[in-house]
Formats: sequence, C-alpha cells, structure tokens
Amino acid sequence: MKCIFILLLVIVCYNSAQGQFSDSVHYYGKFSSTGSINRTQDGRSYLLNNNFKVGVSKKKIALNATGGWIYGEQDSVKTNNDLTTSMDFSLFRGVRKIYYWGLANYDKSYSLKINDRFQGGGGIAYNFLDRKKAYLSLSDGLLFENSDLFLEDTIPDVYQTIRNSLRLSYRFVINDIVVIDGTHFLQNSIIHGGDYNIRSTSNLSILLRKWLSITATMTYNKLNRTGRENLLFNYGLTVEKYF
Repeated sequence: MKCIFILLLVIVCYNSAQGQFSDSVHYYGKFSSTGSINRTQDGRSYLLNNNFKVGVSKKKIALNATGGWIYGEQDSVKTNNDLTTSMDFSLFRGVRKIYYWGLANYDKSYSLKINDRFQGGGGIAYNFLDRKKAYLSLSDGLLFENSDLFLEDTIPDVYQTIRNSLRLSYRFVINDIVVIDGTHFLQNSIIHGGDYNIRSTSNLSILLRKWLSITATMTYNKLNRTGRENLLFNYGLTVEKYF
C-alpha cells in the first residue's frame, strides 16, 4: 500500500510539473552495483549492494526516485537484507538559492531490525553552491514517520512520531576524472527524547568514461531506538547518464 502511495505521488507531482512549467526537460539515470567477497579456510562472507536513481528536471522543479537493496551473509548466516525506496522533489532549486523540497520514503532492514517504516514530509533547503562541477546544499524540515520495529530482536515496537530531518548533500568533480559526492541525514524525533536516526552515504568515483566509473562507497546507518547500526564499505561499477 505504501509503495502504491509513493508511485501515485510521483505521477501527480510529475504531471503537475509538466502543466506549470514550459522550460526544457532533462533526464538522469544512475545504477551502481558494488560488493565484496571474502573466503578463507575458516569461513566466508559476501555482501552485495545495488542502487539506482532516476530523475526528471526542469528549470523550476526536479523529481527523483531512488532504490537500493543490500544483501549479505557470513558463514551462511544472513547479516543483511535491507531494502529502501524513496521519491523526492525540489521546487525552485534551479532559480533560487532557497528552495522547497518534499520526500516520501519506505524501507525494510534486517540488520537494523526494521520490519516496515514509512516517512513523508517536506521543508526548505539552501544552495551554497549549485554549479555543474560543484554542488553543496543544506536542508531542514519535518517528516511524519510510521514504524514497525523489533527491540532486542524479539520485542515488537509499532509507533508513530514526527522527526526533524537535517540533510547535507554535496557533489564535486575534480579535473573531470574524480567525483566526490555524499548525502548525510540526522533525524531527531520531536516527540520522543533520545530517539534519532543517522544515515550517511559517501562515494568516491574514478571516471573511466563519461557514463562509467569505478566507485567506492561507505554507508553508515544508526537507529537509536533499536540500538542497531551498520557500517558498509564496498566498491564496484557505476553507470550514470544525463540526457
């Protein structure tokens, strides 16, 4: 049901953008597949991390959809089976330093003990830099969250809260070869003290072609309510295309 809601929201926002603005449309697609395998006489482990992003942008509005799936095992014991999908839009980002944003996100995570979690909301953002090779943005806003979690692995915890969502996002291109980008979130509940989430993703890419790069990714997640966290570092290939 939540996935259907996100899909409908994407369609509504896109159609609205088409009707209100007449500037040219640009499209963006990105897919990365990274992972690691370790096998010794004492055991073996592997991790697979797949992510995609698609976007549609005009001068005054941009719409993005992203998704990711992480799966891992160690000595035949599952360590990760984490799925996330999200949709976000930005209004007036291309024409103003201060712009508006909205977000809908749904995820499940074996490693963080999340059975189901939905977040939706919006806020404002400020562009410190917004050029082709240098982008830096800080945003803040409110999110409604509905969560179904496990406490101490077996105790169910179903609750709702409102979170303040602070985000730092950046992308820098050096000599048309090296790309450094990342997105970092701090989400504090304004209802339950001591309840906060941290999500951080950092990427370092070396361009082989304009559309192909070798990428190293570091991802950190912490869910304070369940006392769970994970830190992932892996590398692989990224396909990226603007058209």
